[in-house]
Parts: sequence; structure tokens; C-alpha cells
Amino acid sequence: MKHLFIVNPIAGGKDKSAEVRAKVESAFRTRADSYEVYVTKAPMDAVDKIRREAASGEELRVYACGGDGTFNECVNGAALLPNVAVCPFPTGTGNDFCRTFGAEQELFRDLDAILDGDVHPIDLIDCNGRYSVNICSVGIDARIGTSVHKYTKLPFVNGPISYVISAIANVFQGIARPMTIRCGEKTIQGPQSLACACNGQFYGGGFHPSLTARPDDGVLDIFIVKKVSLPLFAALIGKYAAGKAAEMSKYVYHLQGDAIEIDFEKEDVVNLDGEALYAKEVRMKLIPGALRLIVPAGMHFFERP
Repeated sequence: MKHLFIVNPIAGGKDKSAEVRAKVESAFRTRADSYEVYVTKAPMDAVDKIRREAASGEELRVYACGGDGTFNECVNGAALLPNVAVCPFPTGTGNDFCRTFGAEQELFRDLDAILDGDVHPIDLIDCNGRYSVNICSVGIDARIGTSVHKYTKLPFVNGPISYVISAIANVFQGIARPMTIRCGEKTIQGPQSLACACNGQFYGGGFHPSLTARPDDGVLDIFIVKKVSLPLFAALIGKYAAGKAAEMSKYVYHLQGDAIEIDFEKEDVVNLDGEALYAKEVRMKLIPGALRLIVPAGMHFFERP
């Protein structure tokens, strides 16, 4: 078995590759398996690296050392491969996938726990040929989340402030966009504020639309927020972020299924675990058991019904 540590040197705005390497070298002083610490050189570099390593057929365990974006790259490299397992080892700013595991999320930061972990199959969302392990969304939330990086480069602007600036800029460009949404036998047409398909429970730095989504249950928890005014949007967004979307049936459709199709009048942005994809036609399909997740030793999440 080989252990591959994928390090994103820009995750969190600080290169932590030396810190990660020191931790890994210390952990493997008493372990016989081979390992490699690989620092990515460009976006999606991790995908190619994982697939090259997996081609040998050897059992490969991959650890995403960064944030949600780094983990998403590793997921896209490991998807559907029977000899590859993957898990997050958070060092970046955003780790929304881990939040689904509640208090046990801290086990993903315990290097010995993940090295001693078992493997459990979880579901993936195929979105136009790209994979998402957590949440895919379109609409105002996707536009805010994917344009945050424009503002983090401004002087004296940190993470939370950049989200506020991005929200203000995008809201005043219009909240709702025309969409045609199909999920099962239901079709929804007209301006909508956002649509969110949940395999996990958190996104956008802590927004919690679904209280029940599980990454191994074969079901997507889907929320579609109708067109609302700016004052109403401001009043509702806090409830949506706090996990009360299912309680707002006057303004939110709550659906469940394994697929959703969304058509726009013109190309718009899709959020895949914090990464941006641009499309006019969006096709999301859940693939059960498509990813082998490394579950840290001591975690009981998947033992619960």
C-alpha cells in the first residue's frame, strides 16, 4: 500500500507544505508502508497525479492536505477507482465536508487516526462530468461563493469580509435568474433564487441547508429557493444558513431524489464543493458508492442508521 499526501501550497493563503511534510515524516518513522508528499503545481494537478499512481494497480490511499477545493480535486482523481481511497486532512480555510460529521470531524485532523482508518463507500454527484462529494448549487449562493476570490486580494480584506463584499456585489446585480428545473416528475419554471443538491450538510463556509443529508444513503436532499425580494432575502438567509430551509415551505421547495436537471437562459456558474463550473445546461446525477472514503479510526458516524 502507498500513502499519497496531496498538498495545496496556496490553501488558506499560506504554504503549509513544510509543516505537512514534517508531520508525515514523523508519523511514518514507525510505519512500513511507502509514502509520498506531493505539492500541486496547478489547478487539477492532483487529478492527474492520483490517476498516474493508481495505474499500477497498487492499493493507494490519498490524503487531501488543504481545504474543500483540494479535497474536491482528490475526489475527482479517485472517483470510481477500486484501488484508491481518499480523505481530507484539513489545512485550508474551508472544510465544509468535514462538518457533516459533527464532533467527530476533528478526527480528520488526527494524522494517526486517518492512517489507521478503514474504508467506507460513499456517494458522488456527477455534475456535467465533474464530481462533487458534498454540495452542488446554482443561483445567488453559487455566484457569491465563487466570486469571493476576487475580493480576497484587496488590502485589509479577510475571509469573512470578502464574503460580505461578494454578497453585496452579487445581490445588487439581481437575486433570481430564470431557470427550468426538473427533478423526478416535478418541473419548476421561472425565476428562482437558488437550487442546492446536498450529498453533505454544509457549504459556503458553514451554511447548513440540510439537517439529514448523508453521503452514503443514495439520496440527494434538494432545496430550491423561489424568487424573493431583497428585504425578504435578507430576512430568510439566516434561517436557510441555520438549517431551517425545510421549515420555509412558502418560499422553498424541498425535494429528494437521485437526479436534478437545471437549464438557464444563458450560461451561469455552478458551485461544486466551492469550485466553479460554468454551464447553460446542468445535469446532476448521484452515483451510489462511487468513492472509497478513508474513515478515521474511532469514528462512529457510519455505524448510525
